[in-house]
Amino acid sequence: MLVLLPPSEGKAAGGSGAPLKPEALSLPGLAPARAAVLEELVELCAADELKAREVLGLSEGLRGEVAKNAELRTAGARPAGEIYTGVLYDALGLADLPAAARASAEDALLVFSGLWGAVRITDRIPSYRCSMGVKLPALGALGAYWRGPMAEVMPEAAGDGLVLDLRSAAYGAAWKPKGEVAGRTATVRVLHSQLVDGVEKRSVVSHFNKATKGRLVRDLLTSGAAPASPAELVTALRDLGYTVEAEAPAKPAKAWSLDVVVTQIHH
Repeated sequence: MLVLLPPSEGKAAGGSGAPLKPEALSLPGLAPARAAVLEELVELCAADELKAREVLGLSEGLRGEVAKNAELRTAGARPAGEIYTGVLYDALGLADLPAAARASAEDALLVFSGLWGAVRITDRIPSYRCSMGVKLPALGALGAYWRGPMAEVMPEAAGDGLVLDLRSAAYGAAWKPKGEVAGRTATVRVLHSQLVDGVEKRSVVSHFNKATKGRLVRDLLTSGAAPASPAELVTALRDLGYTVEAEAPAKPAKAWSLDVVVTQIHH
């Protein structure tokens, strides 16, 4: 099973560890593309704070993020699983996973990134700010920029098992599974169900969506479930107590779409 995750907007500090070693990152086929994004981002942030904030969509209160980006090559690096924070990662709780579940997480989780393309949770990276929605002056929109490099490396990374795609739309734009890989891919939407004047209303709420996805991945990892296909994933999630609505796609080379319906969330 390969689980595709979005990163978090906010990130933990990089700390005082050894700096980034680009050659040590997973998916080495992405190395040239990573180098190009890193070079432009560092140069932009080192040269012109105002322009960098405009490009990155940062308020004046976040000017420290620009300075942080300017120092990416020498900043302390930590495992990506410690850098990414926020609602999804809080619910996933990588730090206190049991040993077997942690080992599974290291094999299964792949975090998409505007700067790195995608990294494993064991890859050591510095704290940074560069979302997939950014449009760099020279390289252009990162979602489009990454499509070519990701198309080269992701089919192999996907292996021959289930691909569980939990990315947001911006990160999903960087790679869309095609053909045989698409047929064993499942995307998940979280719907909040509540009764309003006796009538069920369903909505997509960002917090519920992120927290449920994190909890769902944690439950799959800790249970030892190993679904090999979207159909087996539906069964596994239902066995774990989730309310899942799903239909097999009409065509074999299409991804499955799963709706996980929740009535409340545990913070």
